[in-house]
Amino acid sequence: MKTVLRNIAAVILGFALGSIVNMAVITASPHLIPPPPGVDLSNVASMKASMHLYEAKHFVFPLLAHASGTLVGGLVAFAVAGSRRDLFAYVIGLLFLAGGITACFLIPAPKWFMALDLVVAYLPMARLASLIGRRLTGNAPASPSP
Repeated sequence: MKTVLRNIAAVILGFALGSIVNMAVITASPHLIPPPPGVDLSNVASMKASMHLYEAKHFVFPLLAHASGTLVGGLVAFAVAGSRRDLFAYVIGLLFLAGGITACFLIPAPKWFMALDLVVAYLPMARLASLIGRRLTGNAPASPSP
């Protein structure tokens, strides 16, 4: 039973802490790279109407937020899980991927960014979290012998 509770906690904590990291980066973003003049980032209609003013630089922090949130969440899930740690890192990646897919329908963005975001920011970061987790916990798989 303890393992089941740890696995549940892994998903909850991984998702919560990953979300906090994601939102922290998103919140810092306009202070580091200001949006185009006249854009209200708290209003989706304003963002949709102004999307033609956005440059590639405006998408750096959203991509960084999604990737870092997934990485941190996956790493936390890996560390907390009582069993099948890799699986729980990927569960976090899948949860964040589902959020990314939903965001593609709700928040305007160029198709190139949506594709890049969905391909790079979620499952690869879950994999990286798993690899880092293995290294940190000493659970690295044996390297192949020559």
